[in-house]
Amino acid sequence: MTNLKSDIETEIELETGAVNWKKNLIFAWLSQFLATVGFSFSSPFIPFYIKTLGVNDPASLNMWVALYTASGYFAFCIFAPIWGFLSDIYGRRIMMLRANFVCAFCVVFMAFVPSPDWLVFVRFLVGIFSGTVTASQILVSANTPREHRGFALGTMSSAVYSGMMGGTFMGGIIVDSFGYRTAFFASGITLAIAGLMVLFGVREQFSKSASLSEKLHSLQLKLPNFGIVWMILLLVLLMGFVGRFTNPYLPVLVEKINGPVKAATWTGLIASLSAIAGIISGSFLGWLADRTSAPKVAMWSALLAGLLLIPQGLANTLTMLTTARFGMVFFAGGLDPIFQIWLSKSTPDNKRGLFLGWASSAKSFGWFLCSLTSGAVAISLGARWVYLCAAVMFILMIPVIKFTMVLFKSNADSQSGKP
Repeated sequence: MTNLKSDIETEIELETGAVNWKKNLIFAWLSQFLATVGFSFSSPFIPFYIKTLGVNDPASLNMWVALYTASGYFAFCIFAPIWGFLSDIYGRRIMMLRANFVCAFCVVFMAFVPSPDWLVFVRFLVGIFSGTVTASQILVSANTPREHRGFALGTMSSAVYSGMMGGTFMGGIIVDSFGYRTAFFASGITLAIAGLMVLFGVREQFSKSASLSEKLHSLQLKLPNFGIVWMILLLVLLMGFVGRFTNPYLPVLVEKINGPVKAATWTGLIASLSAIAGIISGSFLGWLADRTSAPKVAMWSALLAGLLLIPQGLANTLTMLTTARFGMVFFAGGLDPIFQIWLSKSTPDNKRGLFLGWASSAKSFGWFLCSLTSGAVAISLGARWVYLCAAVMFILMIPVIKFTMVLFKSNADSQSGKP
């Protein structure tokens, strides 16, 4: 009863303007845009940076790329539920500040690492404290009226792709013109500015429901009883697994097709052009999911994203690679906000940090598994097979989405008393 009352009061405050959700959305979007720009200045070009640390053998390079990617995702997987748990106690805004400022400090250290193992270690530290996307999603979701949450979460997704577009494009030019150290410094500065956006522009309607000691006292070391919501979390995990399967090997494929000359610039250009598709798809498919059926939009998105991965794996020109990747990112980019919308509409407001924290953990565990699996595929079969395997896995998501949709419909019918 108390939770229901709290939800109703929050909705009234949001609707009457006690919380300016539109202003929060704007500043949260700007912060997330800058945070993604910061990470994108350097992270897409890590395979090239690892070469400068003395790794030139293709198999060894693929191994270190996989370890670098996996270390960050593994750390984030472990700590995302902890940050989600703490956000329900102390608020979501402070989590955004933590993620931006601490990562700004850590990323700069990458410019000074003497070897690949140190680079992997620093990436692990960044993974522990990162989570700008999760923190902003939780804050925006909790401070936006229910009927506008699909649009708001889709808009936040567009911030990620906009940041990727700007960051990878400028990052590629910075790397080729001034070197990797400058790119890492630019990353740190941009992440710090993103934190200042939150500090001075974002406000939060948040009521502390319990103290840390009370929460810890009631904490049980077992999986929460989320019921059928676990199926949505499974979809989030699968999306994490498939969605970033090819990302670490885009620079490798670009170099295979076009050679080493200006490889970072071309990688950044292709990534930034395809990110335009993500900018469009986040808001559009989120809006479409609000007005039709989130599961049906997700099924069509998974199918078309999978089909468009095939020509990427077979590409022998940068034009073919860029065109296919643009279409793939459009449909794949809509899946994450769709699952977030589905999750947001299936969970109570006062526990949204917990649920989205677990969703982030599920997604990052998928990222961790994908980095190991894609690395194994790249080492044993080559970078092109990474794209073809990802195509199959996108298509295999469709029956899981369908089963989850049927399960939720059956549960809704049983609760309403329908036969």
